[in-house]
Amino acid sequence: MNRIFGIVFLSAFICLSSVGSAQSENITLGKIWKSGEFSSKSVTGIRSMQDGLHYTSTVNKDGEQFIVKYAYADGSAKDTLLHGPALKNNAGNPIRFSGYEFNPDETKLLLATDEESIYRHSSKAHYYAFDIASEKRSPITDFELGKQQLAAFSPVSNQVAFVRNNDLYISDLDKNTETRITMDGEWGEIINGAVDWVYEEEFSFHRGFYWSPKGTKIAYYRFDESEVPEFDLTMYDGLYPSEYRFKYPKAGERNSEVRIKVYSLGSGETLEMDINANPEQYIPRIKWSESDDQLVMMRMNRHQNKLDFLLADLSKSNGNMVSTKNIYTEKADTYIEINDNLIFLNNGQHLVWNSEKDGWNHIYIYDFKTNEVGQVTKGDWEVIDFYGLDQKTQTIFFSAAIESPIEVAVYSISYGSVIRDFKKSGKSVVPKNDMRHKLTKLTPNRHTNDATFSESFDYFINFESAANMPYKIALFDKKGKKIRDLEQNEALESRLKKYNLQPKEFGTFTTEAGHDLNYWMIKPAGFDATKSYPVMFIVYGGPGSNTVKNAWGGADYFWHQHLAQEGYMVISVDPRGTMRRGRDFKHSTYLELGKLETEDMIASAKHFGNLNYVDADRIGVMGWSYGGYMSALCLTKGADYFKLGIAVAPVTNWRYYDTVYTERFMRTPFENPSGYDDNSPINFVDQMKGHFMLVHGSGDDNVHYQNSMEMIKALVDADVQFELAIYPNKNHGIYGGNTRYHLFTKMTNFIISNL
Repeated sequence: MNRIFGIVFLSAFICLSSVGSAQSENITLGKIWKSGEFSSKSVTGIRSMQDGLHYTSTVNKDGEQFIVKYAYADGSAKDTLLHGPALKNNAGNPIRFSGYEFNPDETKLLLATDEESIYRHSSKAHYYAFDIASEKRSPITDFELGKQQLAAFSPVSNQVAFVRNNDLYISDLDKNTETRITMDGEWGEIINGAVDWVYEEEFSFHRGFYWSPKGTKIAYYRFDESEVPEFDLTMYDGLYPSEYRFKYPKAGERNSEVRIKVYSLGSGETLEMDINANPEQYIPRIKWSESDDQLVMMRMNRHQNKLDFLLADLSKSNGNMVSTKNIYTEKADTYIEINDNLIFLNNGQHLVWNSEKDGWNHIYIYDFKTNEVGQVTKGDWEVIDFYGLDQKTQTIFFSAAIESPIEVAVYSISYGSVIRDFKKSGKSVVPKNDMRHKLTKLTPNRHTNDATFSESFDYFINFESAANMPYKIALFDKKGKKIRDLEQNEALESRLKKYNLQPKEFGTFTTEAGHDLNYWMIKPAGFDATKSYPVMFIVYGGPGSNTVKNAWGGADYFWHQHLAQEGYMVISVDPRGTMRRGRDFKHSTYLELGKLETEDMIASAKHFGNLNYVDADRIGVMGWSYGGYMSALCLTKGADYFKLGIAVAPVTNWRYYDTVYTERFMRTPFENPSGYDDNSPINFVDQMKGHFMLVHGSGDDNVHYQNSMEMIKALVDADVQFELAIYPNKNHGIYGGNTRYHLFTKMTNFIISNL
């Protein structure tokens, strides 16, 4: 059964109807990746100030940087907190900063300079403390000792904690003293105050220390990665290539042993939290409550289907070890995903947390003593992002996909009644019906919306976009009243009127097996239903990730438009395993990554191949990362339906990927060998019939170049011809300089030549 999401198609038609027959110019790859012709403007560098009424932003002028304070209410500039001329080195040249943070009373700034990437999210830099009133800057430490990581002001004093060479330090800026908290940090062995590669990549954080609310203590991670297997990356950067070695635990291999410790600034004492430390568990988050004596740690088993919240009371230590109390446990038959939505209420009794335990991602309140207090949101729809809560008004702010799984709006809901009803009855409050009638929708339009709230939650900046509409950025108040536009991208929309753009249309079809799958489609330029067109599928398909969204696609959108100009129908389908359609749909691929997704992609090729205007003998597929894995599976297991495939940075065997991500969905290779082997494209290359292109960056620290090397060996052994493109030293994103232009030119030519 086919159906079109009418309102989405209508918005696309309205946005593009003005283009009409006046379109004359075609999109070129150079205009996408060289000239910036299609770049949209945004609002970046916004940082709310503590009062929630003002924000700061970085302004660049005449080669110098300024930090300016603005009023949310009217956008007027109120003060310049950092003047570019005040930030110059001894030679009189500007010192460029890549990031900044305030101290708690907003009288000082931490400025990161000379920043250098470590992995995809982490970096090290030279940090300056800058006094706003005196315009005096001073390094937080002796720069000759090495760059610093993660520098953070104390919440109450003029002190900065930071990591250097895997050890944790505190610099007292008033006394001009430095305290070394840990002594055993060593590359490839012990990490204090930061996290290892797999935690950074898969648990999505890289700070490994946290000041207590009153600044009397610092809680920090200690990773012992000495037993974790090492991976070597060859870097082609000189006459003789160099090697970059780092600890990378592949599926089934040993993880770091993680301990949580707390350093007391007053006594100089370090205490360890009793978490039963061992490599067969994870500590994906730690967080202080409202007290300097209460630390909560999340502990997960290696299968990631059991989550404990452990509460440590630091006022009751037993020697150097602090006992912990389990205040909440959640279990799942499949897996539990971690988020950052743990918030403690200032009554000292309750915490707020997200869970999929009722089948959809929703918000709950828990009591430290009696476990669950109640469910705040409920319904057959997903909470997408949790922005936080205003404890004064007892209001939670979040986004959700309620009206459609391809669209997201911003909402608020009161949580006070949940706590009151629990106190009256003494029983957990579980709504019987859908709670959408209790919500206040704060964004007026459909499409995809994402908010950045002020500290007080009085205002939020909304980033709205649609498949055929660049970002519209506006300021709203907390009740959803629009105050003013910040960026409407009129210049880009005006430029687009002269190009030959086709609307992206959305719909749903039902597979032969009875599964409803969402898709988007861009028809070829000058589409004629009496003709027959080739198809390029764009796929990702990984767990909890969607490509079928009514949201702006940036450069990828224009590449898809370029293919449409060349006579291709471009389609993307979200197979089973993707998100916004409930836990059962998302978790259906458990233990067999690739199996159901490939079945759904084959079903998609069949469905669209049966349309009168599709040439079923000319169907191709392209994907990156997990999408590259899917492309390789389509060209092997789906060889009868796909005639061309491009796999960029693909996983080709889950045995080569990391523990946290892979085992979350597959368990270990020892426990689930068939799940790994039956869905590895390496094992099915003898079935390949079509044209295949393999692309990888040789410096990819995430999906290792090894994946493509093993795929090449299998292809050669099976006597299967293929195209290969290796980008020296490029990481998983394969970008920088002329790289993207070269890559997309190569892929486009491959499609045109072979499809």
